[in-house]
Amino acid sequence: MTTIFPGMNPFIEEQEWEDFHTRFNSALADALSPRLSPKYATRVERRIYVEEHFDEADDHYIRADAAIVLTDEGGGIATLAAPATSTAVEGIVCVEEEHRETYLVIRHVETQQVVTVIETLSPSNKRVGSNGQREYQDKRRQILKSQCSLVELDLLRGGHRMPMATRLPTGDYYAIICPRWRRPKALIHAWSLREVLPTIAIPLKKEDGFVEVNLQQVASTVCQRADYDLTIDYSRPLHPPLGPSDQDWLKSLSLPKRQPRPQ
Repeated sequence: MTTIFPGMNPFIEEQEWEDFHTRFNSALADALSPRLSPKYATRVERRIYVEEHFDEADDHYIRADAAIVLTDEGGGIATLAAPATSTAVEGIVCVEEEHRETYLVIRHVETQQVVTVIETLSPSNKRVGSNGQREYQDKRRQILKSQCSLVELDLLRGGHRMPMATRLPTGDYYAIICPRWRRPKALIHAWSLREVLPTIAIPLKKEDGFVEVNLQQVASTVCQRADYDLTIDYSRPLHPPLGPSDQDWLKSLSLPKRQPRPQ
């Protein structure tokens, strides 16, 4: 199924991101492998961390105005005492969940040296104070101090951008390419929701330069194979909200409507 969006489908971010993330990294590896063989090999690797589903920055703790306590009344039998005002409120408990994130490495076949790491950011990587953010930023710092090049793909509108020494250009999505031999300088691609994903240059060893990959072709392949239009609810609001101009643009598109499920 062909997507109606010229580039990223913004509804994937909240509704189908986990599936898209895994498929996108695999499709990106498939697109790169023929261009790198036989000198280099691309591999999908995984990291695991535990995330708590509670963020005080987003979900504020609710304090009850009244409590229910046990008292000793009626012949020593403990009963529930009704307070003057009893209010039931909704709260959030801390729930730990194991996250598995994929990323790509490009290895020099002869030496098995990792020359490039390709990261596609996840929402937890961009959530302030989360374990996912801490894990990723620690790894990011290690890569930038190492002999590896880093390619960072931010295909998410929401969350906080990764720290940069210079101001990022305006955009909804970013690709940051940081060749080892050019650090601290990096190549920054920025594009809007209405634009196609760019073709970017993936750094290899300095003597071999770069290999190009068309991110739009990779993303389109994923969307066509996954048929996200069958599962995405396009009536749900986007987060973060679109600006007025982009809202008008979105309304001009013929968004698919989910068919009601049979009873």
